[in-house]
Amino acid sequence: MDDATSGAWRKSGYSQEGNCVEWRFADDAVQIRNSREDEGPVLIFTRAEWQAFVSGAKSGEADPPG
Repeated sequence: MDDATSGAWRKSGYSQEGNCVEWRFADDAVQIRNSREDEGPVLIFTRAEWQAFVSGAKSGEADPPG
C-alpha cells in the first residue's frame, strides 16, 4: 500500500498546535501517523481494530484509573 497516494489525512478538530496524530482510511485499513512527521512511520490497523479503539476511547477505557 502506498501511503503517499491513499486517502486524505485527517486529524481532530481539537488539535491546536500540530501536536497530534492523523489518520486516513486506505482500502480496508486505517493508517495512523504523527502529524509533525509527514515522512515518518505509519501504523496500519484493520478497520475493526480502529473501531474497537475508538469505541473504547469513547467509553472511557483509556482513562487513567481513579
